[in-house]
Amino acid sequence: MSKMDDLRAMREARYEQMTARAGKPAASPTKKKRPALPPVEVEDSAVRPEPGEGLCGHRAISGRTCTREQGHAAKSHRYS
Repeated sequence: MSKMDDLRAMREARYEQMTARAGKPAASPTKKKRPALPPVEVEDSAVRPEPGEGLCGHRAISGRTCTREQGHAAKSHRYS
Protein backbone atom coordinates (compact mmCIF):
# COMPACT_ATOMS: atom_id res chain seq x y z
CA MET A 1 0.00 0.00 0.00
CA SER A 2 1.16 3.46 -0.71
CA LYS A 3 1.13 6.37 1.70
CA MET A 4 -2.00 7.80 0.05
CA ASP A 5 -3.81 4.46 0.39
CA ASP A 6 -2.94 4.38 4.12
CA LEU A 7 -4.23 7.94 4.57
CA ARG A 8 -7.44 7.13 2.70
CA ALA A 9 -8.03 4.03 4.84
CA MET A 10 -7.47 6.03 8.06
CA ARG A 11 -9.86 8.75 6.86
CA GLU A 12 -12.55 6.18 6.00
CA ALA A 13 -12.14 4.49 9.39
CA ARG A 14 -12.48 7.83 11.16
CA TYR A 15 -15.59 8.61 9.07
CA GLU A 16 -17.14 5.29 10.09
CA GLN A 17 -16.47 6.04 13.77
CA MET A 18 -18.06 9.48 13.49
CA THR A 19 -21.19 8.16 11.77
CA ALA A 20 -21.52 5.41 14.39
CA ARG A 21 -21.26 7.98 17.19
CA ALA A 22 -23.80 10.26 15.52
CA GLY A 23 -26.43 7.53 15.69
CA LYS A 24 -26.13 7.13 19.47
CA PRO A 25 -28.04 9.45 21.83
CA ALA A 26 -25.98 12.03 23.66
CA ALA A 27 -24.86 11.27 27.19
CA SER A 28 -26.74 13.07 29.95
CA PRO A 29 -24.78 15.86 31.60
CA THR A 30 -23.27 14.97 34.96
CA LYS A 31 -22.71 18.55 36.13
CA LYS A 32 -25.46 20.24 38.07
CA LYS A 33 -26.60 23.60 36.83
CA ARG A 34 -26.20 26.56 39.14
CA PRO A 35 -29.40 28.14 40.40
CA ALA A 36 -30.23 31.47 38.84
CA LEU A 37 -29.09 34.47 40.85
CA PRO A 38 -31.77 36.95 41.91
CA PRO A 39 -31.69 40.25 40.01
CA VAL A 40 -29.78 43.06 41.68
CA GLU A 41 -31.50 46.43 41.85
CA VAL A 42 -29.23 49.38 41.07
CA GLU A 43 -30.21 53.01 40.85
CA ASP A 44 -29.73 54.62 37.44
CA SER A 45 -27.66 57.47 38.91
CA ALA A 46 -25.12 54.94 40.24
CA VAL A 47 -24.78 53.28 36.83
CA ARG A 48 -24.75 56.38 34.62
CA PRO A 49 -23.43 59.54 36.19
CA GLU A 50 -24.68 62.73 34.59
CA PRO A 51 -22.16 64.28 32.18
CA GLY A 52 -21.05 67.87 32.71
CA GLU A 53 -23.14 70.71 31.27
CA GLY A 54 -23.12 70.70 27.48
CA LEU A 55 -20.82 67.67 27.17
CA CYS A 56 -21.54 64.62 25.03
CA GLY A 57 -20.84 62.19 27.86
CA HIS A 58 -20.38 59.12 25.64
CA ARG A 59 -18.64 56.39 27.66
CA ALA A 60 -15.71 54.42 26.22
CA ILE A 61 -15.02 50.80 27.13
CA SER A 62 -12.19 52.04 29.35
CA GLY A 63 -14.68 54.13 31.35
CA ARG A 64 -13.57 57.54 30.06
CA THR A 65 -16.19 60.04 28.86
CA CYS A 66 -16.33 62.20 25.75
CA THR A 67 -15.45 65.88 26.31
CA ARG A 68 -16.94 67.21 23.07
CA GLU A 69 -20.07 69.36 23.18
CA GLN A 70 -23.52 67.76 23.34
CA GLY A 71 -24.70 66.61 19.88
CA HIS A 72 -21.31 67.20 18.21
CA ALA A 73 -21.05 66.73 14.45
CA ALA A 74 -17.69 64.97 14.62
CA LYS A 75 -17.84 61.23 13.96
CA SER A 76 -15.29 60.40 16.64
CA HIS A 77 -15.38 61.11 20.35
CA ARG A 78 -12.65 62.88 22.32
CA TYR A 79 -12.04 61.16 25.65
CA SER A 80 -10.30 62.43 28.75
